[in-house]
Amino acid sequence: MSLNTFGKLFRFTSWGESHGAAIGCVIDGCPPRIPLFERDIQKYLNERKPGSSKFVTQRKEDDKVTILSGVFEGQTTGTPIMLIIWNKDQRSRDYSDIKNKFRPGHADLTYFLKYGIRDYRGGGRSSARETASRVAAGAVARKVINHILKKDIIIQGAVTQVGRLAINPRNFNWKDVRKNSFFCPDKKIVKIWEEYLTATRKKGSSLGAKIIVNAKNVPAGLGEPVYGKLDTELAAAMMSINAVKGVEIGSGNDSIELTGDQNSDELRVNKRKKIIFSSNNSGGILGGISSGQDIDVSITVKPTSSILKSQKTINDRFKNTTISTKGRHDPCVGLRAVPIAEAMMACVLADQIMRNKAQCG
Repeated sequence: MSLNTFGKLFRFTSWGESHGAAIGCVIDGCPPRIPLFERDIQKYLNERKPGSSKFVTQRKEDDKVTILSGVFEGQTTGTPIMLIIWNKDQRSRDYSDIKNKFRPGHADLTYFLKYGIRDYRGGGRSSARETASRVAAGAVARKVINHILKKDIIIQGAVTQVGRLAINPRNFNWKDVRKNSFFCPDKKIVKIWEEYLTATRKKGSSLGAKIIVNAKNVPAGLGEPVYGKLDTELAAAMMSINAVKGVEIGSGNDSIELTGDQNSDELRVNKRKKIIFSSNNSGGILGGISSGQDIDVSITVKPTSSILKSQKTINDRFKNTTISTKGRHDPCVGLRAVPIAEAMMACVLADQIMRNKAQCG
């Protein structure tokens, strides 16, 4: 399997399988003399880890990260940083009944058609377990951003829709996001989502979700047209996350309902000669280059493919059969995608900041 590496100057390579001994990543290109401790990474992993509420998979993993290289006396050395997270609560027996069957909507079939072999235990590399490595890399990326810019870029995500039920935009409050199990910015809909997801899970099915990721304090000038556009690389980063089926920048698909004068973000200069935009339909990116506004990206996460409800499928001998996936699975995998999407945003921005500094000084 090729292309397990993401990024150019700041890049990471993830490795490991869902039910293997461990997972982790190797980060290359991190500048030297950046303070880095395991606790800097762990706080983000704790937000993604399984078993955190009854609305996510009940697999119990500490997701405790260990730094194996690239750090000496609490500072990065400029050499590759290797991070490892040991798997402790694998239950491969849960997959014994489906080892010869392909789960509809899952990567089981395509992996088998491509490689002629697959790790049926939790999906191997196609499992969302791999995303812990991304979150760990994203934590380091945030440190790199702060080191180069001498200030923080605030990256935050929130779930704005579960299934057919969307939040009320007028109730949107970033302060509420980390106060509930759904990363929800509208506290009035949390109870409704709880009942909705519980009812869906009892039926043996699952739900999708929509997530917004926002980055504040992003400097203007990031992005390399024509083929290294900031929005191009953000879209690729988000689409690489398991179960993501759609990405929008700024107004995204809603732009089709706007006229040209409504969609364009008009410009003014205030008394301090600061550029002021009338709106942010562009999502903070113009011509593939950051404008200095907030970066706004939305992603759509499909319903979890591993469900208890019986479905039609085929086996590895290409015979018709049925399947019901037992075990511990997220009834809405999108709930744990918020810290993953934040991490991928951080990795793209860290890489683009380093590239911009190398080219423009």
